[in-house]
Amino acid sequence: MTTASVTASVLGEPRSQIRGGLSDRFMAARQLTEELAAPLSPEDQCIQSMPDVSPTKWHRAHVTWFFETFVLAEQPHGFPNADPLMAYLFNSYYESVGERHPRAARGMLSRPSATEVGDYRARVDSSMLDLLEGGLSSEAAALTELGIQHEQQHQELLLMDIKHVLSQNPVFPAYLPAPPVPPAAPQSPASWSPAPEMGSAAGSVSRWVSFPGGRVEVGAGGDSFAFDNETPLHEVLLKPYELSDRLVTCGEWLEFMAAGGYQNPLLWLSDGWSAVQNSNWRAPLYWTGEEDGWEVFTLFGLKEVDPAEPVCHVSYYEADAFARWSGARLPTEFEWSAAACSLTSDEANLLDLSVLQPRPLSVLAVSDRSPVRLRQALGDVWEWTSSAYAAYPGFEPAPGALGEYNGKFMVNQMVLKGGCCVTPADHIRISYRNFFPPSARWAFSGLRLARNL
Repeated sequence: MTTASVTASVLGEPRSQIRGGLSDRFMAARQLTEELAAPLSPEDQCIQSMPDVSPTKWHRAHVTWFFETFVLAEQPHGFPNADPLMAYLFNSYYESVGERHPRAARGMLSRPSATEVGDYRARVDSSMLDLLEGGLSSEAAALTELGIQHEQQHQELLLMDIKHVLSQNPVFPAYLPAPPVPPAAPQSPASWSPAPEMGSAAGSVSRWVSFPGGRVEVGAGGDSFAFDNETPLHEVLLKPYELSDRLVTCGEWLEFMAAGGYQNPLLWLSDGWSAVQNSNWRAPLYWTGEEDGWEVFTLFGLKEVDPAEPVCHVSYYEADAFARWSGARLPTEFEWSAAACSLTSDEANLLDLSVLQPRPLSVLAVSDRSPVRLRQALGDVWEWTSSAYAAYPGFEPAPGALGEYNGKFMVNQMVLKGGCCVTPADHIRISYRNFFPPSARWAFSGLRLARNL
């Protein structure tokens, strides 16, 4: 199976010799999950606000079940504390592992309680640390790294899901108290005005970054961790193209709305137009109000829509319609990957409990005199691409139950790139392929425009 490559020097070593290695990464991930759940009451942790959302308590238990099932149970001594009830309740979609509780009914599980889930986590953590201390085979180390990466995925999902849960409450309770507003970074008064030759924001974007295309390598290669769906590394042929140097903003989205974007069927794919009509979409998810004043629900509660922030919580259908209205298009995942291949996460807005929402470029002191380069490509919002989620040439799913992790979802979904403001900082990479159905809006998803040269 394609999993983590763990440095050979740590395999089989006692815990004292791998500080900063696998055991510390394991405990850091486990502790962060509990930190993210800490602001929530037991009642908060039980609610499932729609079938795609899972209760916080379920996330905490499921990632624990993953370590129990795929790491501990595979050891020669097994896992003597295994509870078959936990296996039934907290298996997500691994059909080959056994029967499971229906996904849409996870919110009905008032028991086990949040406290009992915490006890379950502690038992598995203790056994995992004993295993890490005693020394691991290369296969067990790879499975442990996979479990850590899996838990990081669920840390993001936990925040996505609780945001949707809290948004259903008519008093719009905050997940956390709003942090103090930092002073704005210096910027040119024209920072958010399109270049004169580009026209208004309704028809274009501020600046474009050109890329020559040609034969480029995409996908994951080398010794670093990657999920199997990121492999194999392979070549694609790209025509010359250009990308917007920044994400589409809420201000530009307000112009799209004012121009009748949600009322014009000529902008929409057929399924997208049906979604607009059937679900009465007229603004991004979590926006409330009218044309004379829009507010948006955040993890810190309601606030006024900031025109300079990247627009967030829009579906693929909305992103595609906006791009068409703008006279542009969405990039392919291969164009995005080739453009972002040399970027680092130094400026990235990734998981930080004092932020938890997309930030405007003004926080980076970007002005109209700043060098033209790709910005906001990592963090802030997941960027929709025009690429269907499908297997790379030569892809083979992992053998056994873990082959169900990614491969069986390669239909009816679109690829998103770049991570978002609730993605753990050491979890994102250029080759990472997120995927959601085109109608999904509860993810922290936005867009960047592209066009042909």
